[in-house]
Amino acid sequence: MRVEKDQLGERRLPDDALYGIHSVRARENFPDRTPFHPEWFRAMATVKLACYQTYQRFKTAIRTKYPGTQVPLRLMDDQVLESLTRSAEELGEGRHLDSFIVPAVQGGAGTSINMNINEIITNVALRKMGKSCGAYEHIDPIEDANIYQSTNDVVPTALRVAAMRLLEQLEEHINRMRETLEGLEQQHRDDLRIGYTQMQEAVPSSFGKLFSTYNEAFSRDWWRVSKCMERIKVVNLGGSAIGTGITVPTYFIMEVVPVLRRLTNLPMARTENMPDATNNLDALVEVHATLKAHAVNLEKMVSDLRILSSDLSGEKQLSIPARQVGSSVMPGKINPVIPEFVISSAHKIYTNDALISSLAGQGNLELNPYVPMVGHALLESLKLLIATNQTLMDNMLKGMRVYSHTALRRLHLSPSVTTALSPYIGYHRAADLAKTMKLEQINVFEANRKLEYLEEDRLKSLLEPANLLKMGFRIDELMH
Repeated sequence: MRVEKDQLGERRLPDDALYGIHSVRARENFPDRTPFHPEWFRAMATVKLACYQTYQRFKTAIRTKYPGTQVPLRLMDDQVLESLTRSAEELGEGRHLDSFIVPAVQGGAGTSINMNINEIITNVALRKMGKSCGAYEHIDPIEDANIYQSTNDVVPTALRVAAMRLLEQLEEHINRMRETLEGLEQQHRDDLRIGYTQMQEAVPSSFGKLFSTYNEAFSRDWWRVSKCMERIKVVNLGGSAIGTGITVPTYFIMEVVPVLRRLTNLPMARTENMPDATNNLDALVEVHATLKAHAVNLEKMVSDLRILSSDLSGEKQLSIPARQVGSSVMPGKINPVIPEFVISSAHKIYTNDALISSLAGQGNLELNPYVPMVGHALLESLKLLIATNQTLMDNMLKGMRVYSHTALRRLHLSPSVTTALSPYIGYHRAADLAKTMKLEQINVFEANRKLEYLEEDRLKSLLEPANLLKMGFRIDELMH
């Protein structure tokens, strides 16, 4: 066991532990075990790497400008800096995640996140130099691993890096969904079905028009999600504690974000107002509102498809793939587990939206101490949306079947079809036709033969997809 010290006292740690006393205290203080997002962990390491690379440039610039001069500034040893750089690269690849022991739910504005990363990077670097973990006289978690950084600029910057990487994935998945729905729209353009309002049969429509509504909604989602990158690309890295750049060289402030941009291949930009970026989280609120809108569209679509494929609808016009046995008691029962997963995820996202909004408003003066919880909820929503889009594509839409003949037969049996005839025979005659269909349980053609309101060929023509699905009618069409 090794002993580590801080301002509050001492703690004994396993000799080979990559975490340190600050991480242990956080785990004791925050006994929840909600795991920290690995995407944020890796992004933290990438931000640290950008800081080390920028520091190396800073050192080189000093030596170039003041050759042979003793500058009044402590400069980190080259071997130490190289070890820290290599260590950060390893964490950026996702290694040593098991040594991150701070839970997602915490206090302290992210200091525990920052220090756990600092301690891991430091101890990995010490090992690379042949030193023991905890030998902080050679590399210090604060003096060295945290050089020219603050929790308040590193943690939110890393959150934005993690979120932007996930946004790229989400945008790609939404695009795949759009392509699939566009294909379904084209395939079933003329496949007629009953359109419903308030869960009641209303007017003739088509599966093509139904799928077009989802395609249009997801097109809006794609556009909005693509704009989210613009909202969160601006970061306060280099701003230090409250965005004033206190304790940070001007050179570092100017150069660190361009270095991060090259490392991540993301359009990162340094904010013109660092105190604002440190203080306010409204950009995250705006981004999550977009995610919520996408969740709403996902829920609406799967709710519709679940109804149309359910046993409640009678003879099915549409079916979704059977993915799991539905009951341990009822043989043969298959549940719509994919829609249920999507709906559950959507409601979790709605909850996260309320959480993010309320905590963003709880920021106090120069800092919002709830960045860890806000960030956790944001990344959780992004990952849920990626998962829902993926499973919808792979496990539901690809195997979904439309029974167009059944849908057409049900339309012809539905009194709702008479709405399309009212411009030609009038509302009251159309109502008589609907009443006859309902009372005698016969289709529209049989009812019309009884009432003789339209010639048979004329009725067939009016009920063709081209006529039923066109936008409105023209006067000359009534004059046949």
